[in-house]
Amino acid sequence: MDIKRVFLIVLDSVGIGELPDAASYGDEGSNTLKACNSRPEFSVLNLKKAGLFNIDGVDFEEGVSSPSGAYGKCAESSKGKDTTTGHWEICGLISEKAMPTFPNGFPKEFLDEFSARTGRKVLCNKPYSGTKVIADYGKEHLETGALIVYTSADSVFQIAAHESIVPPEQLYEYCRIAREMLQGDLAVGRVIARPFEGEYPFKRTARRHDFSLLPPKDTLIDYLSKSGLDVIPVGKIFDIFAGKGLKKANPTVSNADGMKKTLEFSKTDFHGLCFTNLVDFDMLFGHRNDVPGYAKALTEFDKWFGEFLPTLHESDIVIVTADHGCDPSTPSTDHSREYIPLLVLGKKVKPVNLGVRKTYADIGKTIADIFGVNADIAGESFKDEIL
Repeated sequence: MDIKRVFLIVLDSVGIGELPDAASYGDEGSNTLKACNSRPEFSVLNLKKAGLFNIDGVDFEEGVSSPSGAYGKCAESSKGKDTTTGHWEICGLISEKAMPTFPNGFPKEFLDEFSARTGRKVLCNKPYSGTKVIADYGKEHLETGALIVYTSADSVFQIAAHESIVPPEQLYEYCRIAREMLQGDLAVGRVIARPFEGEYPFKRTARRHDFSLLPPKDTLIDYLSKSGLDVIPVGKIFDIFAGKGLKKANPTVSNADGMKKTLEFSKTDFHGLCFTNLVDFDMLFGHRNDVPGYAKALTEFDKWFGEFLPTLHESDIVIVTADHGCDPSTPSTDHSREYIPLLVLGKKVKPVNLGVRKTYADIGKTIADIFGVNADIAGESFKDEIL
C-alpha cells in the first residue's frame, strides 16, 4: 500500500496521565486531559470518536464502542519533560541524560561574558513566570536597557526585552550569542527570545523565537529528507530541531494559524511528512494554569479536526499526539511528566488498540516504516498493526 502523505500533529503539552516516575519529577497526580475534561467549555467529539477516551488508563470519560482510529499512549524514555526532549524522542532520538536546568540561575562567569558580548547588563536571573517577570522587571528594563534573563523548571535560557528598547531582530542576535555560549555543561535545550510591548501592564508579542540545541545525531527528519521525501515543519518544529534536515521554516503566531497552515499544506501535492506543533495549549494555558482556556482551546482544535479529516486523500494518514504534559490544575506552572496520547486515523488505518508504547520514538519509527525508509533511530514500528 503506497502511503504518500503523513500528517503528524503535536498538541503541545496535552498529556493524558502521570508516568510511573512522575513523583521523582514532582508531578504525582498530574493529568492534563482530565483537568480539561472537568470543564463545561470542553467538548471533543471528533477526538472521542477517534478513540481518545478508549486509551488504556483513561477512566474519567466513557469511550466509544467503535473508534474510527487506532489509539494508544506512549511513555517517555528520555530523561526530562521539556519540548525539545519530547519532540526529539518522537523522532527517534532518546536523551539518556536530562538537559541542564538552573533553579538557582545561571553562573556569574557566563552572565559577565554575555553582558560583555551584548553590551547590556542583565536583570533577574532566576526561575520565573514569563508574564510575571515582565510585570516585575519591565519598568527597570525600560529605565536601564538591561536585558531580563530568566529560566524555568525546563532547560531554557529566556531573554525578555521591550520592542522599543531592543527591536526583535536585535533580541534574536543576543539569543544567537547566548546559544553559541551555552554549550557543554551549560547546554540548555532552548534559548528563547521573549519580546514584549506597550505600557505597564506589559504584553508579550507573537514574535517569540526559539533557538534550540542542534540534535546530536540524525532523527526521523534527516532520514526522510535524505530519502528525497518532503518534510514540512509547521509552527516551532523548525526551531526545535535547529533546522537540521529541514529546508524552510513555516512559523505560526497561534494555534489557529497553525491549523490554517496545516490545512493549506493538505491541499498541496507533497510527498512525505507535514509535522505540526500547536503551542498555545502549553504557552498560553498550561503554564498560566488556565484550565478553562485550555479546555476551550482543545474544543477549538477538535472542531477544526472534524473539518480537516474529510479533506484527506484516500491514502493519507494523520497522527495526533503530544510532547509532554502541563497540567493547568496543579499548583505548578511547569511541564508535567505524563503519557502522551496516540491517535492514528486514515481510510486505510485499522481501528486497533495500540496499547501502552514504551517510548514516544515508536511514532517516528512507524512513520519511517510507512515510507519504507531504513532509519537508524530508536523505537518499534506499529505499521503492521494499523495497515
